[in-house]
Amino acid sequence: MPEIFGTLWEVFARTWSGFLDATVITLQLTGVGVVLGCVLGLFFALLKLSGSKPLQLIANFYITIIRGTPLIVQIVFLYFGITEFITLSNFWAGAIALGVHNGAYIAEIFRGAIQGIDKGQSEASSSLGMTKGQSMRRIIFPQALKRSIPPLGNQFIIALKDSSLVYVIGVAELFSLANREAAQSFQPFETYLVVGLYYLVLVMIFSYLLSLYERKLDVDK
Repeated sequence: MPEIFGTLWEVFARTWSGFLDATVITLQLTGVGVVLGCVLGLFFALLKLSGSKPLQLIANFYITIIRGTPLIVQIVFLYFGITEFITLSNFWAGAIALGVHNGAYIAEIFRGAIQGIDKGQSEASSSLGMTKGQSMRRIIFPQALKRSIPPLGNQFIIALKDSSLVYVIGVAELFSLANREAAQSFQPFETYLVVGLYYLVLVMIFSYLLSLYERKLDVDK
């Protein structure tokens, strides 16, 4: 057992600088993917709630395809599809793929939150002369966004772990660096254990921050 800890420390001491840089890239990938996912998610959630059958069909098609296929397939498919028309770095291609993937799940989060708001509030705002757009913007969506924060936080954590899959297109994030280090050092067990600890620490930090924010929301009610 002491030998294992000694070897792990050796791997950590040798790789911490590279893993620190890779951690920054992982967080950037996750951040861009979630922000883009929120934009796409809100757009497709509104399409589903629009009442228009063609628009609902478009939203359902997108959500069904994305949720029904593996993320790694989507990353490779979108990477080679995007770069056929636009020259993008591996980072941005991977971030866009993560955003498209997260968008399908965030769309359902927003849809559920919006539908969870009492319809009487829409009727009250209409009686005050507001249009549907004004009612959504001023009354419904602010409340729905507050309700969406906990599941959005969970989606951020899922996106953080999912970002490891962009190694397939050569982005130098944590898992990609771990693969390279394991091949060079011939210490795969120790290297993957160390990188797993990096992910665990990041998830624990964001889970803690999320729990703090949820408690603040409870206090504000």
